[in-house]
Amino acid sequence: MPSKVILEKKQAEVEALAEKLQNSVSGVLVQYQGITVEDDTKMRAALRQAGVEYAVIKNSITGRACDKVGYSDMKAHLEGMTAIAISKEDPIAPAKILKEYDDKVETFQIKAGYIDGKVVDADVVKQLASIPPKEVLLGKLLGSLKSPLCKLCAVLNAKVEKDGGVPAEA
Repeated sequence: MPSKVILEKKQAEVEALAEKLQNSVSGVLVQYQGITVEDDTKMRAALRQAGVEYAVIKNSITGRACDKVGYSDMKAHLEGMTAIAISKEDPIAPAKILKEYDDKVETFQIKAGYIDGKVVDADVVKQLASIPPKEVLLGKLLGSLKSPLCKLCAVLNAKVEKDGGVPAEA
């Protein structure tokens, strides 16, 4: 039986991880087996740059933390060599970066994730990774808003030119 000190340390780890999960917008569980040190270093650097925390934590501790925050469905994926990537700000960042390595390294695979308080499977995580960046989506939105206005202006301009210009009282 573990000593009281060891149990308190593990409980503190569970509490810390549960707090991180609670305060995050998304997270992804991966099986990191088979990734080279070079690829792992690049992946961790990309995750850090995107503001994503990536850690290898014992499955039992991760499972208890998931229970604490209501992500019990993720416990089914906690087998083998598992790591978790947690994002506090960008809900898509961990999925995008980890999907690149899921495609590149045969044994590295996305297992599951969570977003907006809901546990999702690997397929949903991969779909999230295919969403374009926020800036691209905003550009498309502005373009679609601008298009009808440009067409209206063109129609009005054509009407003015057809009638022979702007009337004197205007």
